Amino acid sequence: MNNTELLQRSLAAVWHPCTQMKQHVNQDAAALPLIPIAHGQGAWLYDFDGKRYLDAISSWWVNLFGHANPRINAALRAQLDELEHVILAGFTHRPVVELSERLSALTGHALGHCFFASDGASATEIALKMSFHSWRNRGFETKQQFLCLEGSYHGETVGALAVTDVAIFKDAYAPLVRSAATVPTPDARLARDGETAVDVARRAASALEQHLDRHHETIAALIVEPLIQCASGMAMYDPEYLRLARDICTRYNVHLICDEIAVGCGRTGTFFAHEQAGIRPDFLCLSKGISGGYLPLSIVLTTDAVYQAFYDDATARGFLHSHSYTGNALACRAALATLDIFAEDNVIAGNKARAKKIAAVLAPLGERADVIHLRQKGMIAAFDVRTDDPAFSRKFYRAALAREALVRPIGTTVYLMPPYIVSDDEIAHLGRALAGALDTALTT
Repeated sequence: MNNTELLQRSLAAVWHPCTQMKQHVNQDAAALPLIPIAHGQGAWLYDFDGKRYLDAISSWWVNLFGHANPRINAALRAQLDELEHVILAGFTHRPVVELSERLSALTGHALGHCFFASDGASATEIALKMSFHSWRNRGFETKQQFLCLEGSYHGETVGALAVTDVAIFKDAYAPLVRSAATVPTPDARLARDGETAVDVARRAASALEQHLDRHHETIAALIVEPLIQCASGMAMYDPEYLRLARDICTRYNVHLICDEIAVGCGRTGTFFAHEQAGIRPDFLCLSKGISGGYLPLSIVLTTDAVYQAFYDDATARGFLHSHSYTGNALACRAALATLDIFAEDNVIAGNKARAKKIAAVLAPLGERADVIHLRQKGMIAAFDVRTDDPAFSRKFYRAALAREALVRPIGTTVYLMPPYIVSDDEIAHLGRALAGALDTALTT
């Protein structure tokens, strides 16, 4: 196999996600190259010709401990000889039980009764349906609407699009979507003269309170990505918003859903992002990194109160939602191996040291006139670029690949979300690649 052969076969047979496929065929400077990958090792991906790319976005935010991680590999090999999958309706197995117990323990047992699916959008759908149905089972028939932040992203299935506020994903399907209401984002970049990130958070929370004061009887839940709204350009905000939103939702009898699909599992500096606000949500959605980047898996944790709202003799009052691969044993074992690494390697402390090194490498970029809003929370760092070029993101992507770095901007926002095993030399490499790619993208 070689690069050219695999590229031709892929273009003939595969419809790639989140892509205008014609851009893979174009040959101009703004084209989107299709990269064949032969294997991965640690933080690096390798093509068939031996060229390598440092995976600075963790392969769409999923990979935590590097490609071909020997400890996760070993756990999966052992699980293959025991059980690959079994229907979870009417059956159970050791990995799904152990993972449910350990995740609940990580919330101090405030959340439990894990419900399993395969991807982030499915987790969003489950949380929304659970919230609505639990209110209905409790006699709150009017609570049928949802609330999300401006610029929110929670997945691209029809239900998840209802609480997604990114036009390019949503507008084409507007006739199919039952849209939610939006409230102002606490994005710290919106600070007015003299305001701090805390001020922006309080201003946004005040708007939330005003909305719920008028509409709480029809609102089932508010859904948020704690601390960082990723797909809308890594919009970072102060934990004060979560503290206030939790209190407001409690007072107005509205569920709080924390979508930690992207920001959980240590990305922001704590295992769960909402921990930095000292709160617990009514629903917690996990996916992406929870399986270490190995297998599709998502999980919704919720409270005993929500669980009890479905506990009844009547089947119709149960939560009749299912996926064929719900609670897949291999995916659960990968997640357990991931949690083992967190526990055995003191990962959160190690990430704090890495985050400081990333900050130091990016600091010179923040001094450039064409860079604004350099920001960071834990292992996620981002900056915005002053440019009106609609092809900037593709130009930057190509220029970074030429410098052995996989960096995929969101519009004019360049970000890093590397795996937790990235070394000092690799961090330095990323700093050089970003600076060079930025120069090329702005002058091409």
